[in-house]
Order: sequence, then structure tokens, then C-alpha cells
Amino acid sequence: MTVRHTSMTEQSAEHTGVRLQKVLAASGIASRRACEQLMAEGRVEVDGEVVTRLGARVDPETAIIRVDGKRLPTASRHVYLVLNKPRGVVSTMADPQGRPTLTELVADRPERLFHVGRLDTDTEGLILLTNDGEFAHRMAHPSYGVLKTYVAEVAGPVSPKLSRRLRAGVELDDGQVAVDEFRVIESGGKRAIVEVVLHEGRKHIVRRLLAHVGHPVHRLTRTAIGPLRINGLRVGQYRELTVEELGALLDETGL
Repeated sequence: MTVRHTSMTEQSAEHTGVRLQKVLAASGIASRRACEQLMAEGRVEVDGEVVTRLGARVDPETAIIRVDGKRLPTASRHVYLVLNKPRGVVSTMADPQGRPTLTELVADRPERLFHVGRLDTDTEGLILLTNDGEFAHRMAHPSYGVLKTYVAEVAGPVSPKLSRRLRAGVELDDGQVAVDEFRVIESGGKRAIVEVVLHEGRKHIVRRLLAHVGHPVHRLTRTAIGPLRINGLRVGQYRELTVEELGALLDETGL
């Protein structure tokens, strides 16, 4: 990171862009005066350079801004929603068979949205909706390594050795899969609850993986996507991503 207190003189001289403190305040992180203080303390970066001068201007649609190292999303017309999908809802925006779809759960949104990845019809939990095609592609592609966390009710009991086996990798019909994390939340008799974290996106991957190692899934919920958590989001409800959540996902996907 480079500190250059006058690095944006040329840009401001041209009177282009928007004053940095105004962009910061508009993002909702603090008042205009508090944002000016953040700049004065050297806590704001623009395109990798610390900016302290209050006259600095930026293009809010292209500048990569960080406050205390955390990414601030650029101004955008795109929409980013997280939805807690109920069981029985198809992970599509339309269904020729007339089954309930995601569209019905966001019917009050005027944007033309599409889903990021899928959840099985009988799986509930977090799913992203957006109108940003590149973001959707990167979030869904396993090469970007965005972790998904699932909680599964499975046939028990679960052996303590299972975690090591799943981390080492299991060979399925369509290739090997290894989890990033695995833990047993609860286990007793013929029932157990486990947590699985992985960045795989293959169809029915969690159900197929657990069935393969002898623990068929009775119920499955996706509880997290990267930094996004299901906390407080009731089944069937959605909300917009926070600035912090979106910034973290943009960093994870290299946008």
C-alpha cells in the first residue's frame, strides 16, 4: 500500500468525479463529517493509495475504495439480494410445471432478477438473486472458491473418523469431491446433525456425498454463502446485502 497525500491532485484539478467524502457518506458508513475524519486519519484508500486530502474526487462507478482495509462497493444500478428459500420452492424464476418459484418470493421487486446457482427443491436456505451477470458467474464458479455452508440432518451415528475422510476426498460417479470443513453438531442414536463447508457446486453434491459415506440426508439447509449468514432471516424472506457483505464478496470474486 502506498501513501500519497496528494496523489489525486491532477484529477481534482480537472473537476471530474465526486468528492470522496461524499461518496463515503452516500454509502452509509458514516456522516460526511465523520468520513472526512476517516480520510484525515489515513484510513481511506482509493485504488491502492491512501487519500487524505478533502478535495480529492473519484469516479464512484470505477474507483476501488477501502476503509480500514474493507472494500466499499462501487456505485451501481445492480441489485444484490439474499433470500432464505423454503423447502418445496424450485430454484428458478419460472417453472413450466407450475411449481412455486423464486419469482413469487420477490414479486415486489421491479428489477429483472436471476438466481446465483441453485438449491435442490427440497433444500432450504440461502440463495443469492441479482441482475449482475458477471458477479453471478463468479459467485457460482468453483474456481473462485466461495465457500458454502450446509447443515444436514443425517442418519447416525457419525464416526469421528468421517471428517478426515471427507477432507481427504471421496470419489463419486462424476469425480472426486473434498470438503473444506466438516463437524458434527449433534449425534445420538439413529440421528445426527452435521455441518459441511465446501466450494463445490455440482448438482446434489452434499446429498450425494453424505449418502456415499453412509449417511443419507433427511433434511438440508444452506446456512451461509461466504460471509453471508442466515441469522435473523426467516424462511421465505429476503434482504439486500449490506455494504460490508457485498464488499467482501467482490473481493472474493476479484471484481
